[in-house]
Amino acid sequence: MLSQTTAAEFQARNPDYAAEVSRVFNSAPFVRDLGFELQEFRPGHCQTSLSLQEKHLQQDGFVHAGVQATLADHTAGTAAATLLASDQIILTAEFKINLLRAARGEQLFCRAWVLKPGSRLIVAESEVYCGDDQSQDLVAKATVTLAVIERPS
Repeated sequence: MLSQTTAAEFQARNPDYAAEVSRVFNSAPFVRDLGFELQEFRPGHCQTSLSLQEKHLQQDGFVHAGVQATLADHTAGTAAATLLASDQIILTAEFKINLLRAARGEQLFCRAWVLKPGSRLIVAESEVYCGDDQSQDLVAKATVTLAVIERPS
């Protein structure tokens, strides 16, 4: 399993936050097309995975940076969504990703956690690992700032 990083524990503001997590994670057509899978979540935390296919690779056979960035961003957004009130949504305002090593393997695994919940901005971090069920290497780390906005009517 992924290495453990100490992160704060948070309380969900929406008692039905699991439904919002499902909506956020499963309603994005691009994410569905890539094949991301929601592994687990709790307030302020989310873990996801992706079984790698040829469509996820760049020209030299490594996992495309865009796939890694999207997994890091969407997992962080899902972690942030666990802390929203029922009348709020989140949108990525900014993210920075460090691609630490070339990614090649069977799966990507991503773990994200909220660093700072706020009423207007939430800051989260994501770590992306590449490998298999037995061994993974840290391949990317992202910091994601998410804007909290009112749910459109």
